[in-house]
Amino acid sequence: MGLVGESGCGKTTLGQLLVKLLEPSGGKIYFKDRDITGLNGKKVFDLRRRMQIVFQHPESAFNPRMRVYDSMAEPVRIHGLAENRQVEKDIIYHSLKEVGIEKELLGRYPRELSGGQIQRLALARVLILKPEFVVADEPTSMLDVSVQAQVLELMQKLKQDYGITMLFISHDLEVVRCISDRLAVMRGGQIVEVGKVEEVFEHPGHPYSKELFSTLRFL
Repeated sequence: MGLVGESGCGKTTLGQLLVKLLEPSGGKIYFKDRDITGLNGKKVFDLRRRMQIVFQHPESAFNPRMRVYDSMAEPVRIHGLAENRQVEKDIIYHSLKEVGIEKELLGRYPRELSGGQIQRLALARVLILKPEFVVADEPTSMLDVSVQAQVLELMQKLKQDYGITMLFISHDLEVVRCISDRLAVMRGGQIVEVGKVEEVFEHPGHPYSKELFSTLRFL
């Protein structure tokens, strides 16, 4: 599901609400037909493995004082996924292989890596928990165009290989069109249109959607 709309309309806030980084002031949140709105404590902790988020600034997800290995090992340790250090390494190495990152980078600090490498590592750390739902909040906006294409291709592959449902938030309409199956248009904190991505792009029904997509016809 792609999510587009003008800056400040609430896209990031919606994504953080869905994975319970923020508490809603009203309404309900359902995950697989289960009302998770009021969950807290251990119930939210258990839910964390199934719902994850990839941020616009991936470097913010890594402690600058920790080597990459220890940052990657954090979710393994927090959720008790490995009975010993060797199993921990195996889990991390497998995740790195899935995103095309060499394990030699594990000994470095985040500042010693490129933006593309950091974003791939952020994806790898999310994959360690085998989530069912991922919010990708502008995951490629800070990357060069060539690196952006590589990361998008990787995300498509992971979506297909793991069967992950993804909310892909972006201001880049062409990127959203490329990666999404369905599309939601947001304006002023409200979803004003939802549908199959090509239908919404080619035949937008809401006046704001028409205005938003009209710019593409001149490219």
